[in-house]
Amino acid sequence: MNEEPQLPLVRQKFLRRERQSIPVARHFARDALADWGWPAPDDPLLCVSELATNALLHGVPPGRGFLLRMARDADVLRIEVHDSGAGDPRIPETADEAGRGLRIVDVLADKWGVGERDPGKTVWCEFAASDERRTRGDRTPGADVMVPRLG
Repeated sequence: MNEEPQLPLVRQKFLRRERQSIPVARHFARDALADWGWPAPDDPLLCVSELATNALLHGVPPGRGFLLRMARDADVLRIEVHDSGAGDPRIPETADEAGRGLRIVDVLADKWGVGERDPGKTVWCEFAASDERRTRGDRTPGADVMVPRLG
């Protein structure tokens, strides 16, 4: 008998403070989304890249790392990046290049926020499991953010 997997599904990976951690995080997330049958992985993968990059550049003190945690239940995909650095990530009021990553997360994800941990913080975002979020009028991916070209 072929049974549905038990929900919630959780995967996590600790990554070191080094440039190679960003593609490793993306690959890890891509595999999790494929295994879970997530229907549209592009937006969550871009958010993983942005949150991991922010942790690497701003949240991880030298000699430390960060944790990427992904959880899925029947309704929601949640992506969390845990780091031990200080600070309260916010979208800056100016539209310069700094802060663009959180602007991208804000546009693509259904929700995002920052939680406390000791030491540091958790920056998270969530995506609805249904296609409803892609047809709502309140979010149009890419409408008010410029996504950088890769390559």
